[in-house]
Amino acid sequence: MIRNSVRLAVAVALAAFFSPVPRVFAQDQTPATPPAAEPAAPRAAAPAFPPPDPADFTATSPTKEVVNAFMEANLGFDANAMWQVQAIQKTQISGINKVIVFVGDKTGKQQPYRFAFFTTPDGQHIIVGDRIIPFGEHPFAEYRTLLQQKANGPYRGAAGKDLEIVEFADFQCPHCKAAQANMDKLVTDFPKARIVFQNDPLPTIHPQSVRAAEYGVCVAKMGGATAFFQYASAVFDGQEGLNSADGATLTLNSSSTKAGLDPEKVAACAATPETKAAVEASMKLAGDVDVTQVPTLLVNGRAVPANAPYETLKEIIEFQAKQDGLAQ
Repeated sequence: MIRNSVRLAVAVALAAFFSPVPRVFAQDQTPATPPAAEPAAPRAAAPAFPPPDPADFTATSPTKEVVNAFMEANLGFDANAMWQVQAIQKTQISGINKVIVFVGDKTGKQQPYRFAFFTTPDGQHIIVGDRIIPFGEHPFAEYRTLLQQKANGPYRGAAGKDLEIVEFADFQCPHCKAAQANMDKLVTDFPKARIVFQNDPLPTIHPQSVRAAEYGVCVAKMGGATAFFQYASAVFDGQEGLNSADGATLTLNSSSTKAGLDPEKVAACAATPETKAAVEASMKLAGDVDVTQVPTLLVNGRAVPANAPYETLKEIIEFQAKQDGLAQ
């Protein structure tokens, strides 16, 4: 599933946590002076954030510079994004400080937001609502390293992991099916990227998703990456067949055949404890990098909805590559 897309919300690590700021930051909707008798449309203006109060900076950690670097890492892909560190305050718990940032849009077309979070004593994480996410000048480095070590699914593109795009998906998820058009474009537009598929089935709402993932593991094992992506394409194309157990058998067997493999051998492999463990390991990896919805991409550790508007998705990948010092 995916949240409604707005420009700032594409930065998944922050999007769920933005909340509207008070009315003092309402956009200026005063009409411009009309050039003729006909009234002009209202002209939006960039939000005017109030000057920060020095009294709201009672903690020495994190510094404004670190907070600004964190915001740049998350929102810097958007030239119209703007923000202001409004407060860095001590709390009643030693080592846990509160940070408030106002976020807006330079064009004035979107309502400003208030982003508040608590920093942990190690300075490497923040608490937002009921989630803990990486923090700092390079907030995605931890997940990037973990994925480089453990994202072992079939891949397209480069063998190297300098630019690694990891897709977490569920074969029975309609949004994952829709995202495949984006994934195919990424393979063409980013030939230097390693684009990995990782299973993240959601069996509570997609009962046949684990079985489809198990078949996929075996297809990749027996036929390699090329066979896997042929299988994946066929499963997504025939996704409606996964709505029942019998339909799933037909769909998965047919998809295995289209990948050039014997469906009976694939089914036998899919039933082994080793295969089940491989799917469970991929699901655990999704949890370890805080994937909370599918389809999600992690671009060098940075989470992005896989079915975001393609140009925005491309913009974020290019920005992240530049942040990581990679030539495109």
